[in-house]
Amino acid sequence: MFRGGSLVPCSPPGSCGFDGFAISEPEFVNTVRHACTRGAPFSKNNAMPRDIVYFDLETQRTANDAGGWDKKHAMGMSVGVTYSTKLGEYRIYPEKRVNDLIDQLLRADLVVGFNVINFDYEVLMGYTISDLPHLCQTLDIMVDIEKVLGHRLGLDAVASASLGVGKTADGLDAIRWWREGRMLEIAEYCCFDVKCTKMVHEFGIAKKQLYYNDRFQQRKSVPVVWQGLE
Repeated sequence: MFRGGSLVPCSPPGSCGFDGFAISEPEFVNTVRHACTRGAPFSKNNAMPRDIVYFDLETQRTANDAGGWDKKHAMGMSVGVTYSTKLGEYRIYPEKRVNDLIDQLLRADLVVGFNVINFDYEVLMGYTISDLPHLCQTLDIMVDIEKVLGHRLGLDAVASASLGVGKTADGLDAIRWWREGRMLEIAEYCCFDVKCTKMVHEFGIAKKQLYYNDRFQQRKSVPVVWQGLE
């Protein structure tokens, strides 16, 4: 689990998702704890799916390494992370357990992610014949925002303006850590991104809008209409 921002072994070994590591709902750092509690609390009365699975993954290779952005299936997954509202825990999947990750996504009532349809699913398609974009009921936050604004926003831009919490690294850092064998750093970074995605989703449900800073650093809002599923 996460303790003080770092991973500690679970007990007994093998009972969790990352070769002896698992995490329950953490308070990562003071800034995240503050962001979770600032302002009006998120409503607990929203009808929510029985199992929302928040999801993100990191890759082993850049698009250039794989031969271009049309070869996402060749980028390879280094680590995948999910948070399940049904289980109330994060799960960390190394590449050798990618099929377990895919199974969890297929079983979910709703998968929530950021750019998952055109990126994360495409990476996973290198491991399965399942057409994940069509088989998984998915809320892609980036896609929803793009439909309204006409352009894309990154997770960091939305989380920073909406919650005051920014990303701790980026995908290129994760690829470098993969090459250096620093798996725990990748797992912690990916977990933080999943946490940010979850917080952004909950904020959007509660407030019916998200925030971002435009190119002039003016804080702007974008409406979102996310309904829970029975």
